[in-house]
Amino acid sequence: MPHTATLQHPVGMPTIDGYDFDERPFLVFWEITRACALACSHCRAEAQPHRHPQELDTAEALRLIGQLAAWKPPMLILTGGDPLMRRDALDLVREAADAGLHVGLSPSATQRLLQTDFVELKTAGVQRMSLSLDGATRETHDAFRGVAGTYDRTIEAVRRAHDVGLDLQINTTLTRGNMNEYEDFKRLMFELKPAMWSVFLLVPTGRAGLADLPDPQDIERVFEDMAGLVGKAPFAVKTTEGHHFRRVVMQQSGGGASRPRPGMRSPLGIRDGRGVMFISHIGEVSPSGFLPMICGNVKTTHPEEIYCKHPLFVSLRDNDALGGKCGLCDFRSVCGGSRARAFGVTGDPFAADPSCVYQPKRAV
Repeated sequence: MPHTATLQHPVGMPTIDGYDFDERPFLVFWEITRACALACSHCRAEAQPHRHPQELDTAEALRLIGQLAAWKPPMLILTGGDPLMRRDALDLVREAADAGLHVGLSPSATQRLLQTDFVELKTAGVQRMSLSLDGATRETHDAFRGVAGTYDRTIEAVRRAHDVGLDLQINTTLTRGNMNEYEDFKRLMFELKPAMWSVFLLVPTGRAGLADLPDPQDIERVFEDMAGLVGKAPFAVKTTEGHHFRRVVMQQSGGGASRPRPGMRSPLGIRDGRGVMFISHIGEVSPSGFLPMICGNVKTTHPEEIYCKHPLFVSLRDNDALGGKCGLCDFRSVCGGSRARAFGVTGDPFAADPSCVYQPKRAV
């Protein structure tokens, strides 16, 4: 690690509505299995058709849920692979919901999902389900996901979620190959009417490579258009690993880094390791699923101890540890860049985010 870590609370650490990222993450992503029936071309998890023999068993999973419930992070997202490949997936949802956790579920659009009772998903305690649309047409989405029929199953799952009143988020991964579909994606969101549209900016990890990264200028143009949706579209808009979208929104509102625009849904300053924690199928803890730097394992160490005390997590929460132009940026406390993309491109999680075109005033 190229930066010296400290376990002290960084001076001037901002809080979001009284939320201190040093105390607990805002989002905990738990990959309850890596098994999945799809073969997505940019899969972070490089998902496999069968479950891993060292996957957290039910007893270990329930113990983890108890630890998280006592810690009280605002959101727990069960993901994969395909979380429904675990037979006890809904039992884990019920346990977490009954313990007071806000539970999200991110299943794959397979026949297994369509065979699931959506009323049961809701009554078990799923408060939001996320589905992916990475191609705006049947042909492009199915090619991205690697299995024919995935687009149609996704649209059917959207319909069923609406029918039972299950809160829905649609995730779209932007790559060099589908940037030309952005306008079609946007039109599709107005048709499908999710509660939230989350646009994920590709990180070169798993099956995704450097050649798949969109051009930074194209990203800026898309973010400028997306900013016009904030507070105006019938759905909320946020980005994942595209933190500089917050900067674009603030610039369009005519304010600087200290004046967030109403309608922004992502907690300002949240990023890999800073408000985000990822737990793998075998219990390994990382700053996010896209920043595969292992900091411990919940089988042997309480997740709170890993998040609060591991030097990497502590440094990632320190805006003064950022390097390159991200470290000089006037928007660094509300953005900070994608630490995962910096690591994927340069090998340094504290380097500048290569997908942002902004030139900070102090860097000029």
